[in-house]
Amino acid sequence: MYVVVNTLEITPDTAEAFEKAFIDSMAHLEGVPGLGRSTLMRPEGASNTYLSTMEFDSKESFMAWLRSDSFKASHSADQAPGMQAPNAVASYSVIKDTAA
Repeated sequence: MYVVVNTLEITPDTAEAFEKAFIDSMAHLEGVPGLGRSTLMRPEGASNTYLSTMEFDSKESFMAWLRSDSFKASHSADQAPGMQAPNAVASYSVIKDTAA
């Protein structure tokens, strides 16, 4: 499994609009080959750092998605409030996964 984690610094005044725009953009992920799961997580407490994760079956599936129409469509709302927030993307290969 190949996991991509995006941390996004969202100011409180744009949080509601950001969440709506981001969730709306996730509709473009339906049926993406190799994508098992995608999440958006709201911070608890005083943090302004949102997390977005995508779990692909392989790095190759992720790279194919980056070149796809789905990627372009899911990033077309770049001008929506909060969507230009500072962010950092990191990717990981899963070594062990234990599901309940």
